[in-house]
Parts: sequence; structure tokens; C-alpha cells
Amino acid sequence: MIRSMTGYGTASREHEGMHLSVELRSVNNRSFKATVRLPSSLGSLEGELEAWLARRIARGSVSLTVRLGDGTARSCGQINAAALRSYLQQLESVVGGGSVRVDAAALLGLPGVVTDDGGAAIAEAARPVLASLLEDAVRTLFAMREREGASLGELLRSLGDTIQTRLDEVAERAPEVSRLYGERLTARMTGLLNEAGVAAREEDVLREVATFAERSDIAEEVERLGGHLQHLRELLDPSNPEPIGRTLDFLAQEMLREANTIASKGSDLEIARRVVEMKTAIDRIKEQAANAE
Repeated sequence: MIRSMTGYGTASREHEGMHLSVELRSVNNRSFKATVRLPSSLGSLEGELEAWLARRIARGSVSLTVRLGDGTARSCGQINAAALRSYLQQLESVVGGGSVRVDAAALLGLPGVVTDDGGAAIAEAARPVLASLLEDAVRTLFAMREREGASLGELLRSLGDTIQTRLDEVAERAPEVSRLYGERLTARMTGLLNEAGVAAREEDVLREVATFAERSDIAEEVERLGGHLQHLRELLDPSNPEPIGRTLDFLAQEMLREANTIASKGSDLEIARRVVEMKTAIDRIKEQAANAE
């Protein structure tokens, strides 16, 4: 199935005093690339979430944003009372036993005073909810990518049909090229030899025509390009479950190579014109492949 790489999905839920929301965006990229933005309390889940996205999305630059609101006590950190008491005793000894005025916020920032910022408890509570929300968001994102992919598939099939039509015309024209070349060669040689008073030998003309026909034979290139077009139709088949973007890009390169060879060997204006039309369609396929997963 062909999917566009452009998509958007979102989902949110209330769970045990937490409000969690996820937002997914994807745009074109040659390979998979993820950017994960999390609240600091969920930072430990970054690698896990990125790996989950990589398993579900084959290609594209994907941005995941997670937002969290938590009104429960689990977001509170744990104070190390022994460490705090030690800091206060040291301060009292420095000032000689007098009263000490301290800034509570500054004390909490001292090393070892706050031993747990609550992030582990929040991450553990949020993990199963995030997994469910990501499933919902990815389904929405995929639905959008599939809708755009359907339009993209129609365009690619149309371009493939255009190439096939021009290729059939080239294959039909190719034998005529050798015949016309033989006629022109015979007329030219006959004229030149008549001026010299010498008769043109048929075997010489046939030998030259055979050499030209061998040099300009495009049957193999026509067959290979036809095979690539069949491969294109198979890739675009709605029953194909695999991502096709990278394969489509490579296939377009191979199609362009065959078209260029046909143009260089064809030695005919009509064939050249049809090859130009084929190359234009192939270039458009290559452009569109950049937006296919």
C-alpha cells in the first residue's frame, strides 16, 4: 500500500489525576528520523518511544510531542532529611552558633538534598497510557497518509501508463527506422556511385544496413523498461502491504537509464520525441517517490 509521508495525528486522555496528550507530525525524509519532545519528568521514556515509532513508521521525519499535567502528590520530590540537617549544622558551626537565616529554595538545590524528583513514579504511571495514546495517534496519522497516498498512487499509475504508451510506440517504430535507413543509404550510395560511373552492389548496402541495425537495436532496452513498468504496477497494487518509497526511487533511476540508452541508440527523431515524453514522466515519478513511505 502506498502512503504519503505527510500526516498528522493526536490523542489525549485523563488517567489517575494526570492529563496526557500526544501529537504526531510527519513530513518527507529519505529515511526514518524521529524528534521526541517530552516533559522533563518523562525524559526516561525518550528512547523507548523513539524505538516504538521506528517499528511502526518506515520512512519520514516524525515529530512526537508529549504534554503532561499532573495534580497528584507523585510529582513531589523526596527530601533527604539527614543531608539537609547536616547542611544546617555546618552553617551553624560557620557562624559560631548564632541564629542562621537560610533560603529554603537554595537549600533544596544543594547536592543530595532532593533525592527523587518524582519523575520515575510519573514515568511508570504514564507508560501504559502513552502506549495507548500513540496507537490512537498513529492510526489517525496513517489514515491521513493513506488518503494522500491514494491520490499519489493514481498519479503514479497515470504516469506509468503514459510511459507504457510511448514505449509501445517506440517498439513499433524501431523496425521502420532500419528500413528507412536502408532506403536513404541505397539512394545516397547509388547517387554517388552513378556520378563515379560505378554500379552500387546490393550486398554492400545490405552489409551497411545490417551494421546500422545491430548498432541501433533497442529491443533489450525496450524489454527491460517494460519489465520496470510491470514492477511499478506491482508496487502500486493496493494489496501490496510493504512501503514502496525507496524501491520506487531506485526503480525510477533504472527506468531513466533505459530511456537514455534508447534515445542514444534509436537514431530517429520520432523515437527521440517519445523518449523525451517518457523521461518527463519518469522525472515526475522520481519527484513523487520522495513523498512516498
